Amino acid sequence: MRRIESDVCIIGGGISAALLAQKLARRRPGLSIAVVEAGRKIADFENRARYRQRWLEYGENPWPGDFVRDQEAHGVISRTMAVGGSALHWGGVTNRFSEEDLRLRSLYGLAVDWPLEWDDLERHYVEAESALGVSGEASPCPEDRRSAPYPMPPMPLSYNLKILEGWTRKSGIPFGGTPQAKNTEAYDGRGVCQRCNTCEICPTGARYSPDFTFGRMLEARQIALYDETLVRRLILHDTGRTVVRAEAADLRQPGETLSFEARAFVIASGYAWSSHLLLLSAEPRFPQGLANSSGLVGRYLTGHAFLGAQVELDLRLYPGMNEQHSLISRQFFRCATDRPYVRHDLRVWESPHGREPRLADEGGRLLLGDALLDDWRRRAAKGAARLRAYYDVHPSKESALILDPARRNRFGDPLPRIQHVVDDATKARAKETKGHVREVFGRMARHDGGRILAETEGDYLDHPGGGCRMGRDPTASVCDSYGRTHDHENLWVVGSPTLPTGGCTNGTLTFAALTLRSAGDLSRELGEAARSQSLVRLRPAALAR
Repeated sequence: MRRIESDVCIIGGGISAALLAQKLARRRPGLSIAVVEAGRKIADFENRARYRQRWLEYGENPWPGDFVRDQEAHGVISRTMAVGGSALHWGGVTNRFSEEDLRLRSLYGLAVDWPLEWDDLERHYVEAESALGVSGEASPCPEDRRSAPYPMPPMPLSYNLKILEGWTRKSGIPFGGTPQAKNTEAYDGRGVCQRCNTCEICPTGARYSPDFTFGRMLEARQIALYDETLVRRLILHDTGRTVVRAEAADLRQPGETLSFEARAFVIASGYAWSSHLLLLSAEPRFPQGLANSSGLVGRYLTGHAFLGAQVELDLRLYPGMNEQHSLISRQFFRCATDRPYVRHDLRVWESPHGREPRLADEGGRLLLGDALLDDWRRRAAKGAARLRAYYDVHPSKESALILDPARRNRFGDPLPRIQHVVDDATKARAKETKGHVREVFGRMARHDGGRILAETEGDYLDHPGGGCRMGRDPTASVCDSYGRTHDHENLWVVGSPTLPTGGCTNGTLTFAALTLRSAGDLSRELGEAARSQSLVRLRPAALAR
């Protein structure tokens, strides 16, 4: 078994791992940081244009090989496993949660309160927006106060979005452009967004992607990166209070194993694989898995549900220019405490729905030549908008990730099985919540000759999190507000797994802000240990054996 020592071992190679490693390296120069990722390193910027072209022409995965063949969770919405993680594919939307998300129990008697204050989280939102490079404009809602402006001016609205913005005003609902981690000016060594509409694999690097962060850190020798290396379990010291090593398999070399030994271990593997590793690490003293004296590892998985609609309008629109950019209203992030509880965001995109060329009409008649063009012109005479609302739902304890003995990887380890379950209060208000959202859609559709063509309802929870929820009470949570596990003093979990509830808008910026907050805590802990020379709480693995 090959032995690798470091000050900090970060397990996972996505956006949380990148931001955590970057902040630690800046705060503690000379710190040795090992980043261990099961997927491969595909940070090859020079090949992006080719990947993008094959995606456009053939519908291929724009990030070839961004998965591990036999590492797949039943019920997971993304199979991505590579250096960069799911943030290789993300659209870059960086909405904030609102203060209500942290005080659901206090304000509404629902779910739980988060164990931190809004001003603290808001400060780290500002830090995350700077780290990612966010372009945006201030919300028109006074409750969305900011302690600092966005790093860059907002993305310009396309012609279509300007027309749709005028349409939204007629409903009396305030909208603005969605904030995004995309450069509207040169920033952090990356170019400006060309609005080429292929954000999933940005050819210019304008959209933030963790592979840029890792690439710079590797060049500066601030980290050691071990890709295609699967951590299979964590091993505890005899006392059970500290982790002494992470045992891993080299996926390139069958039979080759590695032992990562460190003063501090950080699991940054997303909501699915973080809980999975803790459960896999069960041993006689901790038969339910590590960090799991509460029995809540893998429990209270969260996210948000959504409804959507396609609306036809008496407006001339020309789809195809930066279609991923959208308008957002935050008006419904708030809910009066004396009214039925409904909280949701509200988004508007241009839409090509029903306006694309086709080879057969409604009756199945073949369309060729002039007939095809006449049909296309007729259907494109009006415009279309896509509406969507993410609405707040709260997890049940039974919303869980468990180990599935019927599905195993090449090493015989059971793989995760995920099932999202909302709590009884969410189920009880579901009809009223959906009715409210549909009423808002209808209110908007009444203007400019609008009519709703189709409605959709999500069959999964988007931007999932949880599984290692934070809290003050060790019997009701897995970690504290910084992600430090209650059971093991040198083990942290960061990012999406720590969320107690999932909010009602895109979660990536919140995952990033919480990770940076955790990085500050870990940095302070490492500094105090170094100054005292005792290292009682964070011992080198060599001393802990």
